[in-house]
Amino acid sequence: MRLFVAAILCSSCLTVPAIAQTAETAASDDLIVVTGSRIKRSVEDSPVPLSIITTDDLRREGINSPEQFISYLTSNGNGLDNLSSNADVVSGAARGNNGASSANLRGQGAAATLVLLNGRRVPAHGLNGGVVDVNQIPMSAVERIEVLKDGASAIYGTDAVGGVINFITYSNFQGVKVTGFMDVTEAGGGNIWRGSFVAGHGDLESDGFNVMFAASISDNKMLRGDQRDFVNTFQVDRGLSVDTRGTPFATIFPLGVSPNSPNGTIILSAATAPFLPGSTTVRAGGGINPLDLPGGAGCNSVDGMDSYDHLLWDVPTAQYACAWDTGRAAVLAQPIRTISYYGAATKQLGEHQLKFEITGSQADSKKSFSANQMSSSASAAATALNYVYVRNQYSAATYDRVFNQLVSVFPSLESRRGLPMALRWRCLECGNREIETSTDTIRLALTADGPIAGAWEYHAGVSYGKSESTSTLGSGYFYTRTVRDANGNIIVNGMVDALMTGMINPFLLPGETQSAEAMALIEATSAAGVQLYGGKYALWQVDAAATGPLFDVWGGTVQAAAGVDWRREEYSFNGDARAAAARPAIFNAPFDDANALDSRTRDVKAVYAEVMLPLFTGFELTGAFRIDDYTGFGTTTNPKITAKYRPIKQVMVRGSYSTSFRVPTFNQIYNGTLESPYSGRDLYDPATCSAGRVDTTIPGCESISPTILTGGRPDLGPESSRQWSAGIVIEPMSNIMLSADWWHIRREGKIDVLTLQDMIANYSIFEDRFIRDGSGAITMIDRTWVNSGETETSGIEFAARAGTPLFAGDLSFGFDGSMLLKKRSRLVPGAPLGVSEVGRFTFSGDLGLKWKHNIFLTYTQGPWVGSISQLHRSGYTNQELPGVTSGRVDPPDLHVRVKPYTIYNLSAGYRPNEQWSITAGIKNLFDTDPPFAITYDSNTGAGSSWEPRVADPRGRSFTLTVEYKM
Repeated sequence: MRLFVAAILCSSCLTVPAIAQTAETAASDDLIVVTGSRIKRSVEDSPVPLSIITTDDLRREGINSPEQFISYLTSNGNGLDNLSSNADVVSGAARGNNGASSANLRGQGAAATLVLLNGRRVPAHGLNGGVVDVNQIPMSAVERIEVLKDGASAIYGTDAVGGVINFITYSNFQGVKVTGFMDVTEAGGGNIWRGSFVAGHGDLESDGFNVMFAASISDNKMLRGDQRDFVNTFQVDRGLSVDTRGTPFATIFPLGVSPNSPNGTIILSAATAPFLPGSTTVRAGGGINPLDLPGGAGCNSVDGMDSYDHLLWDVPTAQYACAWDTGRAAVLAQPIRTISYYGAATKQLGEHQLKFEITGSQADSKKSFSANQMSSSASAAATALNYVYVRNQYSAATYDRVFNQLVSVFPSLESRRGLPMALRWRCLECGNREIETSTDTIRLALTADGPIAGAWEYHAGVSYGKSESTSTLGSGYFYTRTVRDANGNIIVNGMVDALMTGMINPFLLPGETQSAEAMALIEATSAAGVQLYGGKYALWQVDAAATGPLFDVWGGTVQAAAGVDWRREEYSFNGDARAAAARPAIFNAPFDDANALDSRTRDVKAVYAEVMLPLFTGFELTGAFRIDDYTGFGTTTNPKITAKYRPIKQVMVRGSYSTSFRVPTFNQIYNGTLESPYSGRDLYDPATCSAGRVDTTIPGCESISPTILTGGRPDLGPESSRQWSAGIVIEPMSNIMLSADWWHIRREGKIDVLTLQDMIANYSIFEDRFIRDGSGAITMIDRTWVNSGETETSGIEFAARAGTPLFAGDLSFGFDGSMLLKKRSRLVPGAPLGVSEVGRFTFSGDLGLKWKHNIFLTYTQGPWVGSISQLHRSGYTNQELPGVTSGRVDPPDLHVRVKPYTIYNLSAGYRPNEQWSITAGIKNLFDTDPPFAITYDSNTGAGSSWEPRVADPRGRSFTLTVEYKM
């Protein structure tokens, strides 16, 4: 029974038989140190939920990267933590996470989940300086993964709020193992290839030494939005359409006097725009696209375009505008190529063991999203596009064609014939915007373990690690203006000057293309290859601990552990690598000068202790505490108490209480203030709008477009948390296990970026963050980091395991489920708790799904093994666009709720001998598309008709793993 129980207590293990191999070691006479404690104990007696996953489990599910593994866990949240959710335009806390993937246990956020390699920290990602990029983990060297679903601040550090994920490498590997892996989609795009090898020599017991080296290369190919039919942001009947009016066939907008149109344009302002046909109150100031006019070819005559839904967005002045599907133009899964390696040399010196480790990786990723839209501007600023479409010898024919279409519907414009046109144009010829990010990491560690006296042992180590990232502009970005040196020689060519020639045609009809001269002008303005920004995070750590028995009591021997820990964190960020005197403006490039940061350091000194008391037979009480001293934040003490009781052999109850204390990251403190114009349609002035929604028919409820301030806050304080858990494990028979663990986390002073919707809904609380001009109009909203009041999250995690002989083999069953019971926030101390966030759409942060589960069934017979699994994620309340919210439109097929997402995976493995192993599988067996979800964000123009925090866009794929050992 003991072997099986050790396996099934791993409440997220994928299959039982493979786990039993690891559990067999754990169930020997020697106890081991498991994640979450410094004291040796049996795996099956963990007083907190602990999962152990082996490489065999991952192989059967076709999981071949840390990101895929983390998204599989039912205990992981649904944040903007993967390469798909960060592939489009992003804002706020997700900005700058290029190429990074992170863990988010229990939905507490990536910064509140601790990622370890062999029990020690790894450096945070070079760009954000606060969250570990799991892509740096050397998976080819990993033997197993331990997931602790409980707070562990008292043991590992105060930031282990949501839990700990500990990747553990081979410790005594001998021989050579070569592995090849492929994951090919049926529909094309997004294929994954991986090759790896591990080589080791020497046996620690017989030879007294072991050396090993592992390396792998993985290549995740790009998956574009236009490669999947479910990506379609023009689904008006379902309540979804695109807000952007920057289209490949240009849309005409009002614009008054500007540097390049001193006499104004054909429409001077929204207030003087011509009235819509048949109306004496509504003017066409929201954009006119000739394709959408009566007699025009129609917006959808151009691929990717369709009519702008002025009712859905409650913009009646845009009746004749077109829109562009930015979601289809974006990449659904970023391409990333990762090379990682791990080397270790271990020497046995009598009873002492000395080990040196080196770990490194290089990850190259590429974000690719919709081409830039360019709007005519009246500003003379170097960053502004003050271009207009002029009538000259190059443009006359097109200009006259377009103008004649306009006056056929708006005769009053005839008097403006010949004046320039102000446009909003999406430059597809410039290419999709691309940002290429390269991240290099390295980590060196020297550790020593051995006896001190009697049964006491020591564990000590020193390590250094760094992550350095650089992002570079690819296609789609161009210099705004032509810049010349003192002698008049051109340094860079600018897009404004190129457009003002009239050679570039923004009104291409289907089948037409730009001239060679026009393409040469566009290509000459390209800023590809310019370094966008870069960052570096470095981590030094020294630690030492001693563990051993103290004395005997009624229930057994009291065990204890004590240790010290020192680490230094260093972070720097370059917002623009170019010399300050040589920075020609690049249109819409997300340079981050406001957040540039010279090297800053932080020291953390800690002492900790842990005592395990077996008070009587079957009952074990463990107490631990940790005292940390942070540079700039002082000292904090965090305790943890756990208890487990096995009154009878078949039942174990367990529980825990702990506290945590998390300080802000460098960026959250030191970032400057970034000003970003808000272009969405869903904000209103809460002081004047009684309806509580955008509605142009109600005075004071018109849409507003303030400037949003984001960035760091020097006076930002730490956050604290308290958490409780209680669970039960039932083993009625030697081959059956059931468990349930309730957990509750309360975070106070949470370091957060509040949503604009929450700030407006609670205007009386945040009135000081709404900045108004002399007339009382809102001009800015301060959305910098804040210590919010409080968040409460609770849930129950379930697990079940069963196994039985069947015919000539063994049948195994497993179930892991996670139910979210509560997710609510108190925005400031003393304020009431907000509405429940369980099962409700949010733009940012964690999407709180009510229920998630994984079920698997595995049959093993001789050299064969087959497995089928189901992955289920529950639905949630959909977003509603302004026209639906105001009741102005009632889409006939409105999807009020997003449907659940359920897929099945199938695999079969064959091991003909000790050398060879082959596993083939089908992921997403029934080729289930992501459910329809309204994720479009009108402020950034990003998102589409599916949710990357929940679903995999790749569809059905076929996996093959071939492994050879010698």
